[in-house]
Amino acid sequence: MSEGTQTMPVRAQHRFDEDRLAGYLRDRLPDATGRLDVVQFAYGQSNPTYRLRFPHGDYVLRKKPPGELLPSAHQIDREYRVQAALAQTDVPVAKPILYCDDAGIVGTPFYLMQYMAGRVFTDSALPGVSPADRHAMYLSLAETLARLHRVDVDAVGLGDFGRPGNYYARQIARWSRNFRETKTRDIADMERLMDWLPGHVPEGEERPTIVHGDYRFGNVMFHPAEPRIVAIFDWEISTLGHPLADLAHVAVLYRTAPDEYWGVLGRDLAREGIPSEAEFEAAYRRVAGRADGLTPFHLVYALFRFAAILDGVRARGLAGNAAADNAEEIGRLALAMAGRAVTIIDATA
Repeated sequence: MSEGTQTMPVRAQHRFDEDRLAGYLRDRLPDATGRLDVVQFAYGQSNPTYRLRFPHGDYVLRKKPPGELLPSAHQIDREYRVQAALAQTDVPVAKPILYCDDAGIVGTPFYLMQYMAGRVFTDSALPGVSPADRHAMYLSLAETLARLHRVDVDAVGLGDFGRPGNYYARQIARWSRNFRETKTRDIADMERLMDWLPGHVPEGEERPTIVHGDYRFGNVMFHPAEPRIVAIFDWEISTLGHPLADLAHVAVLYRTAPDEYWGVLGRDLAREGIPSEAEFEAAYRRVAGRADGLTPFHLVYALFRFAAILDGVRARGLAGNAAADNAEEIGRLALAMAGRAVTIIDATA
């Protein structure tokens, strides 16, 4: 079992009435008969995720975390909607099964999706994989993202999934506001980034695409034996926007070290079969049909946004409602991400 698919007993703060859930599902799913066994996936920082096992049915449940939440966060109804739309395309997703907005069943709204067997790697070095397969898996990561960005949003009913225009300006404002509302400490580099970014947004608009928002190895599942992606998970902050935001986010792994959220900076890429950042980006652009690529702005934005997300993880950890136990450790990495972004600014000044 890969690290990203490991399960554990349900954490105390994430428990719910399993008998009530079982009764609700028995009325709606033909396979939801017999005893229900519930375990929690150990990996993940946001929405608690559980494996539900009946004798004849296997499902995955995602719900909102407990506690007071930001209004724009943990919108699992949007997760369900985008997965349902993409299930009719060539973008690999777990099949959504049902959505429940009744908080009386498990304490918050939730949705159910297909349980899938495969490999989820939390480490971008993909331990235990041959160099040849590792190279193919990196290219699959790039090419699958490009396929997502080629989806016709109107054709799949997602034309209203996000606000049109001014994507970067709105996102910079959003993550700046989120950081200031929940920040766990003063970070001078974040203040500098919030001053720099609004004045460096690239000019021109582009046809909106579905933007995953947190596309990386930890949020995709590979086939149990083959070097190809079979599902993209964690659509919590997906929206319509600029595709290069997703590409820059995953490219962060090339600019962070192994102890900085599983980056590959400093590793022997050629020996390990990891394509260079240029090759990775070229594979994406080839499938996406793009002539342009990442600029310093895109990378600074990605690092800034990641820093804001990570400090938010730390805030949830301090409040006692994070989905995983290492929120404090990961939250400290906000400092490192903000520092790397400032380094890029200084190098291009």
